[in-house]
Amino acid sequence: MPRTLVTGMSGVGKSTLLAELARRGHRTIDTDYDGWTLPDGLWDPIRIEALLSAENDLVISGTVSNQIDYYDHFEHIVLLSIPLEEIFTRVTQRTNNPYGKTLEQQSEIRDFVESVEPLLRLRATIELDGLLPTTTLADQIEGLIRSRPRER
Repeated sequence: MPRTLVTGMSGVGKSTLLAELARRGHRTIDTDYDGWTLPDGLWDPIRIEALLSAENDLVISGTVSNQIDYYDHFEHIVLLSIPLEEIFTRVTQRTNNPYGKTLEQQSEIRDFVESVEPLLRLRATIELDGLLPTTTLADQIEGLIRSRPRER
C-alpha cells in the first residue's frame, strides 16, 4: 500500500474516514492528534520525517501549511471537499473536536475555504466528495492504494 495523504478543510470528514480505514486494518495517523503538530500548527518535522522514512503503507490525514514540504513522500494526495454550509453544520454538531463552534472560528474556516482549499486542489492527485458515505469514500481510498502509484 502506498503512502496516502487525506487533506481538506475542518469538518469535511478526514478523521471519520481515517477511523473507517483503520477499522478495515489500514495503518492510519490523524495528525490533528497525539502531538504530530507543533504549537504553531505546523507538522513536527522530526516526527513526520521519521514516520515517512520508516513507513511505506500508511494513510495520514491533516491540513497544515508545511504539508507541501512532504508531498513528494506520498503516492496519493486526496482532497476531501464539501460545500461550506455543510462544513458549518458538521463542525457545530460534532462532539470529538471543539474547533468550529464559535463565529470567529467559522469566519476562519470560511477564509480557509476561500484561500487554502484552492491551493490544496492544485496539488491533489484526486478530489473526493466528502458528502458520500464514509464506507464509499473508504472504498475509493482502498482503490487508490491498490492502484499504480503516481510518478514523482
